[in-house]
Amino acid sequence: MAESSKLSDAISAIVDPDLRRPIGELGLLREVEVDASGVAAVGIAVPAANWNAEPLGRSIAAAAKAQDGVEEVRVDVAFLGAEEQESLAQTLKGETTVGGPSSRTRVIAVASGKGGVGKSSVTTNVAVALALSGLDVAVIDADVWGYSIPRMLGIERPPQAVAGLIIPPAAHGVRAISMDFFVPADEAVVWRGPMLHKALEQFLGDVFWDEPDFLLIDMPPGTGDVAISLSQFLPRSQTVVVTTPQPTAQRVAKRAAAMAEKVNQEVLGVIENMSWFTGDDGVRYELFGAGGGEELAGELGVPLLGKIPLVPAMREGADRGEPVAVAAPDSEAAEAFAAIAARIVELRPRVRTHPELIIR
Repeated sequence: MAESSKLSDAISAIVDPDLRRPIGELGLLREVEVDASGVAAVGIAVPAANWNAEPLGRSIAAAAKAQDGVEEVRVDVAFLGAEEQESLAQTLKGETTVGGPSSRTRVIAVASGKGGVGKSSVTTNVAVALALSGLDVAVIDADVWGYSIPRMLGIERPPQAVAGLIIPPAAHGVRAISMDFFVPADEAVVWRGPMLHKALEQFLGDVFWDEPDFLLIDMPPGTGDVAISLSQFLPRSQTVVVTTPQPTAQRVAKRAAAMAEKVNQEVLGVIENMSWFTGDDGVRYELFGAGGGEELAGELGVPLLGKIPLVPAMREGADRGEPVAVAAPDSEAAEAFAAIAARIVELRPRVRTHPELIIR
């Protein structure tokens, strides 16, 4: 016969995939009993009736069956009351704000001067490449007019909530929040600056990010209100500029870098997308010209983080919700994104100096 205490310890240590804490620590494990016939009865509580409890139930069943003497597992699910939800939300929030002075999260805005250069695709694939390297990664889809991150990541369920605290869904190891979750399908977002500012504020303050290693922000193209708001909310963030090889795109992308510098944000580097296409003959064809990425990086005095080739699997994967690192891990594009992710990790934020402060 299995010991209830050992089983209880094993189940208490199970981490809820959305709340990112052991259920015992969160007070969600209510009872554990094993009868003489080897039937384990486990009682848990989840925040709400619509909570995605299935992954947690599978983990509990697996942990129970791994114990000697357990032949069958029954999981009974209850729901937290309003006061319990509020207490749980406060526990999850903690005292650290993502991107704040005491936060360890590196915030990187992925920007472009114009649309159509593959900025969202680059954001998605860099995020997945960082996650595949073992880092904790999240994405804010701040491109409120052209939101596409959830689809590209293959996220199929909406966010959950605990007493007003939004729990972001995840796929391929990347958590994400987007207007896509809150706007009816095919409805246009027609907002002025103050509403955009409020939406970004809520994405940062009302979402349980739990201090990821990296928070990537997919910016709208250009130099508008969202970029200004971001600089106010996240003054320590860095910017990566995405361009394509042709000189016209490079000149427009320079404006995004200029915007970052105006609001005192460090430009980390440049990523050149759509750099070449390798034909069946093994020859690289530079369909959109060459040299734009190097030229822009040189003008800005920052490194060229990498070049991304045109690969059919990248476009197909974006439509299916399978980033190229997953859809075609041996492809040129997947290798390029892995190298870019490693370079971003390597390039630590610069130390800001304040000559007006004098220590005596």
